[in-house]
Amino acid sequence: MSTHKAQPAPAPHRHGSHKSLEDVHRTVALPMDGKPWWRRLFMFAGPAYMVSVGYMDPGNWATDIEGGARFGYTLIWVLLMSNMMAVLLQTLSARLGLVTGKDLAQACREAYSTPIRWILFVLCEIAIAACDLAELLGTAIGLNLLFGIPLEVAVIVTAFDVLVLLALQRWGIRKMEAFIVVLVFTIGLCFIIELFLSKPSFTGIASGFVPRPLSGEALYIAIGMLGATVMPHNLYLHSALVQSRDVHKSKAGIAQACRYNLIDSAVALNAAFFVNAGILVVSAATFWSRGIVVNEIQQAHSLLDNVLGTTLAPVAFAVALICAGQSSTLTGTLAGQITMEGFLHFKMRPWLRRLITRSLAIVPAVIVIYLMGDRGTYKLLILSQVILSMQLPFAVIPLVRFTSSKVAMGPFANTWWVKALAWVVTAIIVVLNIKLVYEQIVDWSHEAGDYRGLVLATVVPISAGLGLLLAWMTFRPERVGRPVKEADAEAVARAAMKTPPHFKRIGVALEAGGDDAVMLAEAVALARAHGAELVLMHVVEGVGGQWYGQQADDAERRHDELYMEQLAERLNDERQSGGLRAVRSVLGYGDVPKEVARMAREEKVDLIVLGGHGHRRLEDLLKGETITGVRHHVDIPLLAVRKR
Repeated sequence: MSTHKAQPAPAPHRHGSHKSLEDVHRTVALPMDGKPWWRRLFMFAGPAYMVSVGYMDPGNWATDIEGGARFGYTLIWVLLMSNMMAVLLQTLSARLGLVTGKDLAQACREAYSTPIRWILFVLCEIAIAACDLAELLGTAIGLNLLFGIPLEVAVIVTAFDVLVLLALQRWGIRKMEAFIVVLVFTIGLCFIIELFLSKPSFTGIASGFVPRPLSGEALYIAIGMLGATVMPHNLYLHSALVQSRDVHKSKAGIAQACRYNLIDSAVALNAAFFVNAGILVVSAATFWSRGIVVNEIQQAHSLLDNVLGTTLAPVAFAVALICAGQSSTLTGTLAGQITMEGFLHFKMRPWLRRLITRSLAIVPAVIVIYLMGDRGTYKLLILSQVILSMQLPFAVIPLVRFTSSKVAMGPFANTWWVKALAWVVTAIIVVLNIKLVYEQIVDWSHEAGDYRGLVLATVVPISAGLGLLLAWMTFRPERVGRPVKEADAEAVARAAMKTPPHFKRIGVALEAGGDDAVMLAEAVALARAHGAELVLMHVVEGVGGQWYGQQADDAERRHDELYMEQLAERLNDERQSGGLRAVRSVLGYGDVPKEVARMAREEKVDLIVLGGHGHRRLEDLLKGETITGVRHHVDIPLLAVRKR
């Protein structure tokens, strides 16, 4: 048992206290007392491996393959620099989540005004869509290469990976992390095989670690590598995933968590560097050394077989590509949830979020494949990584500002040398992006011809506006304790106690059966409390009601009508002694949810009381979901009463 006296840690801000990834928040217990260091490290291991798959996704493949095929080993230093940046930034991201109890999106929501939050959210969504585009194309290309599925069909098939996501989320965060580690191990094993078969030049590899000036196409590829390696959505993701551990909220507990997460990040991201460097080295050894120009992943796959003379190389290549696409898909979806909930406090079911994001990626992919073929997918992959790189400063600058703040981080704020190193990294990212944007605008203006003025009038103001936003975020004075407009418990309680009853007419949906007494009892009690009128509603839903509506004259309609009239009459007889106002009955015919909603609107009902049958799955399919149906057709409160 440790005798170290626990010290209080910085308390999370009162405002913006919604839990990040609420389903897995603090679900991983950390029984640390008396455990050896490697057991403690194992308990913390996982979040960085989930983040690391974003550093070896199919977008990296496109930039690494082209970089190796066109420039040989000379861009290895770019990968190393990007990886060192990634270790620093991901460590800061994990520290932010552990110390403040907020992910990066939640911290941005608390720090910035609504317009700024919306701009950052939109930019982040563009980055996530670009990332998902890369994952979609990578998985589709892998399926095409391994099984011969036409690329257009393979793109559509990737829409169903939401089923994989749903299955994994049911397992819990630790099993999800284990699944990701298996995929990462598979990717690494495949590239060990590739390196062994390609026989690269060790002298060339060593020379590739020497930095060189960059310009033109080499700069474009280098920035693509940077965007593919240091991915903005991973900064949001990591700050949320570390909160899945039930860390003791003391200075000692948080310090230990930060220390083990640093080790976790270094190991996981260096594994990602090995994969990225392996792709570039294999490309350089196989294609650049033979003067072969590679413009697409499919071409690289087929040439591996021809050049190396073995079918093992292309099979390993395709398997690793599918693993990279699927693992990145999972983490990209989680990042999308985090940013949407953090920036907007808007929750969406993960499978729906996944389908929307994937749909946004499928449309441009199908169009490009149809118009440009396989080569178009490769260009789209490169472009997606450049988009990620250009969005990166809008995530990095807030991260560095927040983690350097003593107000937010207390004793865990960045030391002077970490702060200096973080700002140097930020400056490198910003300068490279400014250079890329300038060169891209010049190229577009030359290619636009007669439309040059229109291009400049559109692109230049947008670029300048985003540049000014970056400058403002960088040099903006820190505002201590600026509250975000959130629900205040004391104010809400005070307003609730002062608000008078407002229900003037209460409707109750009855079934003309024995369970009506339970629902009616609740409705009568509410009507008494509010001094409201009571409207008894029933839907004749048999064959006569379905087909003939009000013209139905079968036994069911006659029975139900008589029952409702007698019930209203009896309640009216007793209403004086029971404190009720007027009671009346109305009938509907056919579809129950729609008719209940229609009657509620026509009778100007303020509240509907319905019976909840407790059905699930198959029973809902057979017997219907009245409450759900009514809820989607009205904008007034519903009270669901469980039948006994």
